[in-house]
Amino acid sequence: MRKAFDIVKAHYDANDRRDIDGMLTDIAADCRWTEMDGFPCAGTYVGPQEIFKNVFQALGNTFDGYTFKLERLLDAGDDVIAIGDYSATHKQTGKSFKARVVHAWRVADGKIRHFEQFTDTLRIAESMR
Repeated sequence: MRKAFDIVKAHYDANDRRDIDGMLTDIAADCRWTEMDGFPCAGTYVGPQEIFKNVFQALGNTFDGYTFKLERLLDAGDDVIAIGDYSATHKQTGKSFKARVVHAWRVADGKIRHFEQFTDTLRIAESMR
C-alpha cells in the first residue's frame, strides 16, 4: 500500500497537470474537506463530488489562473503537511493576489480522509473588492 506522503504528493502532481480526475482519485467517499472561514468557498464538504463542486469548480468560476504552488511537503506518517502559495486573478475585479497557505492532510487505508486549509484570507478577499 502507498504511504500517505505518496498519496498526497500524487494529488499535487495531478494539480500541477490540471488533472481534476487525478486530484479526486484518492479522496475517500467520506472525506471531510474543510476550507477556512473567510475563504471564498469556506465550509466543510464531504466526498469527492461535494469537494469538486464546492471547491475546485467554485474557485474556477470565481478566479482566473487559480494556482497552488507547493514549496514543501512534510511527512508525519498518516498526516502530511503542505506549505506553499496560492495565486490567482479575480474574474470580476481583475485584481490578483498571492497568499501563503498550509494544508493539513490525514490518510487512512490508502485514501484521503481529511483535509484542512489555513491561509491568509485577507489577501484573497482584497482581490474580490
